[in-house]
Amino acid sequence: RLKQGSVGTSQAALSNGGSQPRTFTFAALPESLSQMQALPEAALDDPFQTAALTVCALCVYAADANIGTEMLNWLRGPRPLGNYDISFLNDRFRDGKFYVPFSYFKGAVPENDYTPTQPYTLTVETNPYSDANPGYKKLFIRSGGADNAREVVLRMRGDGKWFLWDQFILVGIKEPKSADPWA
Repeated sequence: RLKQGSVGTSQAALSNGGSQPRTFTFAALPESLSQMQALPEAALDDPFQTAALTVCALCVYAADANIGTEMLNWLRGPRPLGNYDISFLNDRFRDGKFYVPFSYFKGAVPENDYTPTQPYTLTVETNPYSDANPGYKKLFIRSGGADNAREVVLRMRGDGKWFLWDQFILVGIKEPKSADPWA
């Protein structure tokens, strides 16, 4: 049974606009859209929540493109995935690169073939340019297989809900140890 996700955030971080890193912990990853929508983060009333759920949805997409598409479409709100977006996602997971979205969880590194520690924990951060465009927020998540954090861009709808606008987290990372012919 899926346990509810929980957010580790200080009250000070929330009151100053979320400029502190926010850590999200999931006892298990959601396996359906309804399980995702049952999580506390599914309120989508802050961009950090939407960014964290995006990683979860991409992990699901790696296992089941149909369910992952449902989740991503829900996270994108009034702007569902188009043919180009779906082609891009399918291309990213071609050649067995299903480990890439898991690399954003704590403990997932090339040496352990990107196996996250459980519970699943990830941290979403800001930088000085996170709020450069009004109505949008650029957040960053670190991968255990990359030197630099990768970005997720969120857009706020008129009702204050934050939706996925774009993600740049499915880019190349270091190969897992099991894929290294010299290991």
